[in-house]
Amino acid sequence: MNKQTMLSDTETIPTSVLGFGNPIRSDDAVGIYVIEQLKKEIGNKEHVQFFDMGTSAFEVLFKLRGTQKILIIDGLKVEPDEIGSLYKVPAEELQAPLEEQDPLVFLHSLKWDQALAYAKKILNDKFPETIDVYLVGINDIKLAEGLSEPVKATADRLVQKLKEEL
Repeated sequence: MNKQTMLSDTETIPTSVLGFGNPIRSDDAVGIYVIEQLKKEIGNKEHVQFFDMGTSAFEVLFKLRGTQKILIIDGLKVEPDEIGSLYKVPAEELQAPLEEQDPLVFLHSLKWDQALAYAKKILNDKFPETIDVYLVGINDIKLAEGLSEPVKATADRLVQKLKEEL
């Protein structure tokens, strides 16, 4: 995972962009690709922090304190004719319920939707009100590096959209 900036309780980063994916599972790396491209194109900005989440989620929760908005980018397994489709979904439609057991018991299997539920519980009033999830339709998750052309094209469109928004 890339080195991240630690925030004091008095600092505020209005937007955190989290990219998820496995860099050696072809199209599953789409979230990481978008993060890398945004970093290259807009560089370091005071009002944005980027997280290359890989396949993890839980350890970043406390770094979200003070964020006003979260953007999540991930792949969504779809049928072959939907590859490269782009969906924007409010996080509350995808947020998983809290597990009753201690989250440390299943830390490595915790997904971002569950991590959001824990973050909301842990951060309380410091939890961002706005969370948007961008899902890119993928199908190819074979053991390989690099995105397929349709997924890369959609990811590049998403980079341009987010660049304008950020």
